[in-house]
Amino acid sequence: MHKQIYVNLPVSDLERSKRFFAALGYRFDPNFTNESAAGMQLGENLYCMLLVQPFFAGFTPKPIADAHASTEVLIALPCESRAAVDELVAKAREAGASIPREPVDHGFMYQHGYEDPDGHIWEVFWMDAAAAQA
Repeated sequence: MHKQIYVNLPVSDLERSKRFFAALGYRFDPNFTNESAAGMQLGENLYCMLLVQPFFAGFTPKPIADAHASTEVLIALPCESRAAVDELVAKAREAGASIPREPVDHGFMYQHGYEDPDGHIWEVFWMDAAAAQA
């Protein structure tokens, strides 16, 4: 099994993206941050590399998707509680995120999300693992 994950996302304005995610409480590792990229720590051994589009393009022969027009990935992150889900979405909204839909309560799982300035969708959720197994 893997011990870390690095999700790479293209961004059009790195400084804007850094300000947005810093407002949500995320930190950036200075060892992996420069004018082309920002290494954002999402949790223990969980990272998101925000890469300016020309730099991102150097890693793939395919065209970069416009996340405002299409969805290639949904980034799902667990939270410690329903309240934490709502708090994070509220911070994202205050920082300029759009909210693509209302929260969904599945009983055992509560989810909500936001769309960052580049159109990437971040799904945040809380799950009662015991209820999910029942």
